[in-house]
Amino acid sequence: MNIKSIPNLDESVKTGLDFFIKNKITALKIKKLPFCFIVGSVNAFNTGKIMFSGRQAVFADESNFKEILKTYQPLIKNKIIKEAIIISASGEKDSIWEIKAAQKAGLKTTLLTCNKNSTAAGLADKNFFYKKTAEAYSYNFSTYLGMILSITGENPETIKKFINKVRPPKNLKKYSFFTFILPDNFEPIASMINVKDDELFGPYSSMRAYTEGKARHAKFICQSEKELVISFGKNSYFGLEKNRWEINLPTMAKSGLILSLSYYLVGLIQTIKPHYFKNGLADYCLKTGPKPYKQKKPFSIIG
Repeated sequence: MNIKSIPNLDESVKTGLDFFIKNKITALKIKKLPFCFIVGSVNAFNTGKIMFSGRQAVFADESNFKEILKTYQPLIKNKIIKEAIIISASGEKDSIWEIKAAQKAGLKTTLLTCNKNSTAAGLADKNFFYKKTAEAYSYNFSTYLGMILSITGENPETIKKFINKVRPPKNLKKYSFFTFILPDNFEPIASMINVKDDELFGPYSSMRAYTEGKARHAKFICQSEKELVISFGKNSYFGLEKNRWEINLPTMAKSGLILSLSYYLVGLIQTIKPHYFKNGLADYCLKTGPKPYKQKKPFSIIG
């Protein structure tokens, strides 16, 4: 496989939107969500926060779920919390032990995944399966977008039309650093952008993302002529004034559009940078990535 031929994230965003334009998303119908645990790793965790925002739930990830189960054991014992919803695009890795731990604690488990044949799907008490398109390891755009759209009901064609109208600055290549400012109600997507910085650029970090509220907290003491501040809406305060790119959002923009726009812009940044991600992808998927999971089988470069 020619790794360099793998599409950048901006291309995968458009491919994913085209996929959902052709493949209708089934709405996630949970008649009444009980007080429960919502569990996911990294951006599955952030997806859970988007999907179940405003619900009575305890959100947990791979780092704290075991401790949270201990903390809330009295509520589990008294049947106040009866269920854990596990979110995992692959249905492998951490989701396996998370389901086992939840069941051992006496909880019913529901898995949201894109992999019908996964190990976790075989363990969960109940499954919701989502469609996705093939994309590079860790991109996880179509996987989580499908889940989000099943809640928000947004039209992927409308999202794509909006993205096609977005015009980046002609001098984008002159910038080395990029900071995103998002409205406060999209905090999980700011976290998802920061995860993409980890995955695509690693120690060559190029991006950071904050909500408007968090941006106020000393994030711009250090400023650079080479930093472009990208705001979703008006930006009167953050970054050098001549280095601000304001993107006006549609009225009542929802999380599916914001995620698509964010990943599209991240992909544009990826195109002007060296191939950090592509240079390391094969070695990670085939050698170093599976080792912390005690897994001999390599990860799929395209999945």
